[in-house]
Amino acid sequence: MLKFSNTREKGNEAERIASAYLAKNGYRIVERNFHCRVGEIDIIAQEGGDLVFLEVRSWHSTATVNPVYSVDRRKQNKIIKAAELYLAKHVPHPTPARFDVVIVKLTDPPYVQLIQDAFGIQPSGFID
Repeated sequence: MLKFSNTREKGNEAERIASAYLAKNGYRIVERNFHCRVGEIDIIAQEGGDLVFLEVRSWHSTATVNPVYSVDRRKQNKIIKAAELYLAKHVPHPTPARFDVVIVKLTDPPYVQLIQDAFGIQPSGFID
C-alpha cells in the first residue's frame, strides 16, 4: 500500500497514474484539473473522435465499497455542468463527448479500472 500525507497528495497521485494509463491506452490528455465556477473536471482527453471528461477516484485496499458509487447524481450533475462550460468556451463546433470514470487502487503496483460511458445526459435531461 502506498502512503500519502494528505488527501490532496493521494488525489494527485491517482490522477497521475490515471493519466499515464490513459495515454498508454490511446487517449490524448488535453487538460488536467479544469476548474470553473460550477466545479472541476479531473482529466479531459481525446479518444478517437470523442472528447472525454474523466472523473478519477482513488481506492484504498481497505475500502469495502467501490468508489465508483461515490460518483452520485449530484457529482454527475456538477461534472456535466462543468463539461458544458468547457465545451462552450473551448470547442467551437459540435463534438461527440462522453463521461468516463477511472478507479485507481493505490497499491504497489497500482490497479486501474476504466469505466467508459459511466454516465451521461438523457434527452429528457435526466442522468443515466
